[in-house]
Amino acid sequence: MATIISIPRHRAFAWVTLAMLVGVVLTARLGFWQLSRAAEKEQRHAAIMAQMAEPVLDTAAVLGQPSYFKSLHQRVVLQGEWLPEHTLYLDNRAMDGRAGFWVLTPLQLDASTRVLVQRGWVPRHQLDRTLLPAIQTPGGWVQVNGRIAPPPSRLMALSQEPQATSTASGVSKIRQNLDLDAYASDTGGALAAVVLQTDAASDGLLREWPEITAGVEKNLAYAFQWFALAALQLMLYIWFQFIQPYRHARRSSL
Repeated sequence: MATIISIPRHRAFAWVTLAMLVGVVLTARLGFWQLSRAAEKEQRHAAIMAQMAEPVLDTAAVLGQPSYFKSLHQRVVLQGEWLPEHTLYLDNRAMDGRAGFWVLTPLQLDASTRVLVQRGWVPRHQLDRTLLPAIQTPGGWVQVNGRIAPPPSRLMALSQEPQATSTASGVSKIRQNLDLDAYASDTGGALAAVVLQTDAASDGLLREWPEITAGVEKNLAYAFQWFALAALQLMLYIWFQFIQPYRHARRSSL
């Protein structure tokens, strides 16, 4: 006959209590970790908003103090000349749920300084993605309002980049991602910064850039889930270890 090994109730209670404590502590720590991540994002967002509230810098200011080019989200108003022959189209960039391109063109500020301006978005041709729309790029001296921005986000590249494509505004390239160093080398000059243009859309480009938010919603939701799981473990422990045995003993005594 098989031998049934029974664990003393006090020992079983100790193991269950230990398991409950470990589970509650771990899930609660994960909840607090998500709250700390949310707090970090809030701090970064506050720093970005403070930077964007700084006075607008003009061309003379950034040329006189090149370190300003590293001040992400700093608002600027720059005067320079477009270099349309180096216009770049970043593929698979959506706006309002439509597929299209981000259009980037260098802006020459002086003889030795230029920035890469993320000018806006254009839709992609429905039948042939290599048919690029003509972009209105005025010649001569222009003024661009924008803010210093990080390089465009990278997407997963599944194939080789397409060859150069001729458009009405010159020779342009469709690319999946932008390698700033390689692009600067190909176009013959270093880039001081990337600037996100925020002028009113009057050149056929859309500039409905996503609003900068703290993005803490997901962290708060995860924190709630972890705390709820910790509370559930504690409630189940109390129910099965105390309330249910008490009710059973009370019914047995009747």
